[in-house]
Amino acid sequence: MTEPRHRRPATPEEAKALGHPLRLRIMRLCLVEELTNKQLADRLDRDPGTVLHHVRQLVAAGLLEPAPVRTGSSGALEKPYKSNGETWWLDGPLSEADAQTRFAPIEIFQEEIRAAGPESVAVHEKFLLHLSPDEIEELDRRILAVLDEYVASDHERRDRPAVGGIFVLHHLKPGG
Repeated sequence: MTEPRHRRPATPEEAKALGHPLRLRIMRLCLVEELTNKQLADRLDRDPGTVLHHVRQLVAAGLLEPAPVRTGSSGALEKPYKSNGETWWLDGPLSEADAQTRFAPIEIFQEEIRAAGPESVAVHEKFLLHLSPDEIEELDRRILAVLDEYVASDHERRDRPAVGGIFVLHHLKPGG
């Protein structure tokens, strides 16, 4: 497998760009395939002008980039965008954000999985552990190390179906 890169702190521009749920959805869609602004607007059921505003913020932050211009089905030239995968290598880009912004990736994941349907779930693991803060840090480090290896070599598996996932640890509400 390819040697994984190391994480780095997000720049203020990157953190700001990732601080909006619609931009997170745009990033996720453009990670799977190259999409034009119109295609993004259609898939997100949003106004193309609104989507373009968010696309431009992601491009300015260096998280989204123009893909090669192509000819569309009607013969017109299309200008698609693609994710460069940089967000994976950012260390806690939303850690300083407000609670609603930090929760956005979980909400977006729920939307994605509902849209894909229950048959899309390949594996599901639900667990409860009793861990100290140091043990949480160690578990996170070990899981990220495995995921880093797969992310770093994902370009070698582009011929296979795309799968998504999320790893979340949360503290249980006392008495809940």
